[in-house]
Amino acid sequence: MKNLKSLGSWFFAVFFFYAGLMHFVQEESFTAIVPPFIPFPKLIVWTTGLMELVFAILLILPRYRKLAGFLLAPFLLAVLPANIHMAMNNIPFGEMSATPTTLWLRVALQFPLILLILWVTGNISRSFISN
Repeated sequence: MKNLKSLGSWFFAVFFFYAGLMHFVQEESFTAIVPPFIPFPKLIVWTTGLMELVFAILLILPRYRKLAGFLLAPFLLAVLPANIHMAMNNIPFGEMSATPTTLWLRVALQFPLILLILWVTGNISRSFISN
């Protein structure tokens, strides 16, 4: 089980490193999904990108994995409005377009993703997920 959690931490580290980097490479695409009621969209994109890069580093350091999960859960809830805004307005991401169903599925999967990250980082037990 420990190896599976370690592998999961590395998987999410790569995922968040790539996502964080993309906030700077494809800044306009990320800015487009920031809901209009949130001020300073470009600053939000840069900040969330930097945070994802930090989370990636924390996830690969066993000593800080639990902290990474503890911080990632509210972070993923905080970015949920962008995912909802994207789904409600069928906003394409860069050159990739997605169906409304796919965009809403992404919103729905945010919650299992949070649980999985909390489990991988040792913040909740497997029995919590299976009950």
